[in-house]
Amino acid sequence: MSKNKATLIGLMAVLLWSSLVGTIRIVSENWGAIGGTAMIYSLASILLLFTVGLNKMHKYLLPYLIAGGILFVSYELCFSLSIAFANNGQQAIEVSMLNYLWPTLTILFTILFNQQKANFLIIPGAVLPVIGIGWVLGGEQGFNVLSMLNNIKDNPLSYFLALIGACIWATYCLITVRFAKGKNAVTLFFLITAIILWAKYLMTDESTLTWSYQAVIYLFLASAAIGFGYAAWNIGVLHGNVTLLAGASYFIPILSASLSALLLNTPLSLSFWQGTALVTLGAILCWLAIRGIKNTRKFSDH
Repeated sequence: MSKNKATLIGLMAVLLWSSLVGTIRIVSENWGAIGGTAMIYSLASILLLFTVGLNKMHKYLLPYLIAGGILFVSYELCFSLSIAFANNGQQAIEVSMLNYLWPTLTILFTILFNQQKANFLIIPGAVLPVIGIGWVLGGEQGFNVLSMLNNIKDNPLSYFLALIGACIWATYCLITVRFAKGKNAVTLFFLITAIILWAKYLMTDESTLTWSYQAVIYLFLASAAIGFGYAAWNIGVLHGNVTLLAGASYFIPILSASLSALLLNTPLSLSFWQGTALVTLGAILCWLAIRGIKNTRKFSDH
């Protein structure tokens, strides 16, 4: 496979992942927060079995299976349920912006815990996403603390899950680099996520699943975005232009908000787009702050 073709396939993963917020929300609206999410991860697990595959357990290091598995499953639960538990489509999109703090947090965690050096760009890179989130959650008033707190108070669970999820995924990225040794247990982790969601569904009084053509279509779209997204990303990273793919991934918040607004038929205010732009710009500045600077201590040294 040519490098350009692999890069193009990798870029498709960015587009697929950007559709997740809208599709997950639509499925949860039709089948319930927990039941709908369980359906998505069940079908995604099947797709991953055929695309990424399931390696034998002995090929993984135990620390990666335990720590990585707990973090990965926890993140997927936080991410999907934060969207599913949102009160409406607009809130689901707002909540997702908190999740997209993970690129900035990953770099900050790398600096704090792995002694990664950074230049002066790390300061605006760390500050801008926080301001951007305030802008997003402030609504049409822009950066307004009172409006932001009222928004969070309206549905603290969704916002809390999204923020915790961002922290968990940033931690998972560090754990993966340190212990995965190039292996990928994503299929196994998705299977575990699906099992936990079904167990949770059976313990709740959520209404019985009712089928509709729209729900089935978006179920397949959401599951394909996850399953084919990971498969496409693996191809891109292994055979394509990794630098270009990394740069493109920082624009997922903008792409995600655009696709979600279209799928959910939800108009977004100018202040929302300004906040989203700040979140994206901050992540890019953080990336530039460490780009080309040699680690004082590599992950594998720990």
